[in-house]
Amino acid sequence: MSVVANDIDPVETSEWVEAMEAVLEREGPERAHYLLERLVDKARRSGAYLPYTANTAYLNTIPAALEEHIPGDPEMERRIRAIIRWNAMAMVVRANRESSELGGHIATHASAATLYDVGYNYFFHGPEAEQGADLVYIQGHASPGVYARAFLEGRISEAQLDRFRQEVEPGGLSSYPHPWLMRDFWQFPTVSMGLGPLQAIYQARFMKYLHNRGLADTSQRKVWAFMGDGEMDEPESLGAISLAAREKLDNLVFVINCNLQRLDGPVRGNGKIIQELEAGFRGAGWNVIKVIWGRYWDPLIARDTQGMLLRRMEEALDGDYQKYKNRGGAYTRENFFGKYPELKEMVANMSDQDIWRLNRGGHDPHKVYAAYAAAVKHNGQPTVILAKTVKGYGMGAAGEAANVTHSQKKMDFAALKQFRDRFNIPVPDDQLEQVPYYYPGEDSPEIRYLRDRRERLGGSLPVRLNQAPSLETPPLKAFQSQLDGSGEREISTTMAFVRILTQLSRDKGIGKNLVPIVPDEARTFGMEGLFRQLGIYSHSGQLYEPEDKDQLMWYREDKAGQILEEGITEDGAMASWMAAATAYSSYGINMVPFYIFYSMFGFQRVGDLAWAAGDMQARGFLIGGTAGRTTLAGEGLQHQDGHSFLQAATIPNCVAYDPCYAYELAVIIQDGLRRMFREQENVFYYITTMNENYAQPAMPQGVEEGILKGMYRLHEAPAPKGRKKAPPRVQLLGAGTILREVEAAAELLAADFGVSADVWSVTSFNELRREGLDVDRWNLLHPGEAPRTCHVTQALGERPGPVVAATDYIKAYADQIRAWVPGRYVVLGTDGFGRSDTRAHLRRFFEVDRHYVVVAALHALAGEGTIPPAKVKEAMERYGIDPEKPNPVTV
Repeated sequence: MSVVANDIDPVETSEWVEAMEAVLEREGPERAHYLLERLVDKARRSGAYLPYTANTAYLNTIPAALEEHIPGDPEMERRIRAIIRWNAMAMVVRANRESSELGGHIATHASAATLYDVGYNYFFHGPEAEQGADLVYIQGHASPGVYARAFLEGRISEAQLDRFRQEVEPGGLSSYPHPWLMRDFWQFPTVSMGLGPLQAIYQARFMKYLHNRGLADTSQRKVWAFMGDGEMDEPESLGAISLAAREKLDNLVFVINCNLQRLDGPVRGNGKIIQELEAGFRGAGWNVIKVIWGRYWDPLIARDTQGMLLRRMEEALDGDYQKYKNRGGAYTRENFFGKYPELKEMVANMSDQDIWRLNRGGHDPHKVYAAYAAAVKHNGQPTVILAKTVKGYGMGAAGEAANVTHSQKKMDFAALKQFRDRFNIPVPDDQLEQVPYYYPGEDSPEIRYLRDRRERLGGSLPVRLNQAPSLETPPLKAFQSQLDGSGEREISTTMAFVRILTQLSRDKGIGKNLVPIVPDEARTFGMEGLFRQLGIYSHSGQLYEPEDKDQLMWYREDKAGQILEEGITEDGAMASWMAAATAYSSYGINMVPFYIFYSMFGFQRVGDLAWAAGDMQARGFLIGGTAGRTTLAGEGLQHQDGHSFLQAATIPNCVAYDPCYAYELAVIIQDGLRRMFREQENVFYYITTMNENYAQPAMPQGVEEGILKGMYRLHEAPAPKGRKKAPPRVQLLGAGTILREVEAAAELLAADFGVSADVWSVTSFNELRREGLDVDRWNLLHPGEAPRTCHVTQALGERPGPVVAATDYIKAYADQIRAWVPGRYVVLGTDGFGRSDTRAHLRRFFEVDRHYVVVAALHALAGEGTIPPAKVKEAMERYGIDPEKPNPVTV
């Protein structure tokens, strides 16, 4: 038992402990737990204050006597693990001899090698397993160890190892897990810390979702997520752990490598990170398994009948433990055991080397195996394994348990010799300076054993599968109601989107594959009609009767529900979308996710996840609802989006559109379905929709191609009648809801100033810019061939007059195409902070309404000498525009 201060009656205490020992021996731990809970309940009901603690003793959760024994050959596995350690180290060291610019990390895998190897040998099922592959989120900095194992498996060559972090030419290995760069190898990008844990939780939930909807049998598959203890400081790492417990995700196992160090120093030098994490996870409802001490501690722990060793273990801080391991056995004897005479006597017969060899649990395959075996059998809860390790394990003086170890990428001869000798790698001294890779031979026992273990589990991991059966996507005519317009009825493009989504949910080809995702804003977007039709996914169904059950659109939760309503969490909803958007790779089935959100809370809030989605080649639709800076009139600064398209433009495979009309939206979505789910292109779409109601016109003839390219002529100015001289002419470009202001401006120009205006609908400045850059590059690299012309130049090149563009986004959005616009180009946009008011007032404030478009057009004409400058002043006076009005950027 633990030593407790101020024990006023040790004899009585001993009697209670003996009674509990008797219950444990005769009736088992469940009965003991019941009795303790009854006693606690009785004390509290009697008025006693019993503070709750979510911590258990600083010992292994599974006692030595109850550990499940490792079934394989531990000595063979130790040799294999040593070879992997060596090759992982050699790869980083050799790369940095090529160039110190390349960097790399040795210490993370050195601490986690046993955690991974036990999984690879016994638990991680591969793609050929009958039950399906497990999904493993690998800690980003541990990538060298994964490459080193793949080398022994024959999946990566020695030449590739020598191209670590050298990826410009084909055949290099990416620094971290990057599916975009190694498309048949890595599954999940995880090195942006915190994203791996968050994605793993929602992946495990999506795995249950697929099973409960009858789309895939995932009942025996697991999600494993490896991360560091320092990584748990990221809000995303812990932000969704309550969801995992609430959803009873017993298909999820977290393995936290608690080497007590982050990038610069201790994680909790003044505390205990394992105890802190245990409290957090246990409090959230997880099954927690601590793997703190290795087998060499077992005899000492068994002899600790008075609890003095446990007392010392619990009072020593993580900063102390780091120093004990760094300074060696003699220092540990004096400073850890030496604090109490009883402990010093306990280790009196042990040498300093024996004390130094007292291993941490995360380096003991027997302890790790027992923890993993218990985790995969546990039902009803997710499991987290807190494994204590040493950062830089095996690196000796080069950085074992040293603050500088994280970035260690070089080792001198002495350090290499020490590393070689510690892990018994057969590399002679005269070759040591070259740091050769070690491969024991195709027919060696090590290689045969390693490959046999993986064959039994269904093949190698990680591996990325890139194809799934194509989906039959609907033709454009399936959206005829959107193509025909709304007549006199005014609706928003958000409502048009909901109608499209409803139509798709009924489609025989892809309806069941649809995954509507919303972060607790379904009613905002008018999606509540889908509640009853599709149901909201809930792992437990609906255990209550909702108050609106008697209404047409009642809140219906269902175990087979199709909608993922995530609550107020954009990060969580995005992680769900990513799981669905990569289901083609993870599950061999194309799912079609639509995630709709306030556009301001899209890329701005989840930009790191969106970038990771690009890396992992997600396929699906992100719908930025209530988009633009002036359409969400009453919400104000933090809700009004003026820049999401520029953020979307940073992601190379994100295709972004800003349609004004329902028919444009239908054309874009239909083509996106074709590209992503029939042709299986690795792109994803960002499409904005607005909450402003207006009449939706019918689609003009022959505009589909222009919609998809990014712009088309919506209205051509009528030819002048009975005039010898053509009137002044301008080209007006409008995007999103501001297109309607541009259309109105064209009418004012004609009526008030006799200026003709062609009106162009620009659905995507992003796509126009990409095509322009692509054409420029082709022309640069093909000087002897006829130059190509991009769509912007083709469309505007033969049209007379200056070009004026107006959008509901900052000017930089429309300014992206300036290089390809022939002649004078004027851009209006909503630079500055948003604010609350009516749409009309906001558009006038930001200087993008019809009157400002007219003034800008006239000013451009005056600049070309086509009309006198007085016409500009006349327009300002006519429309009440104050030239001294404060700049919206600065007010």
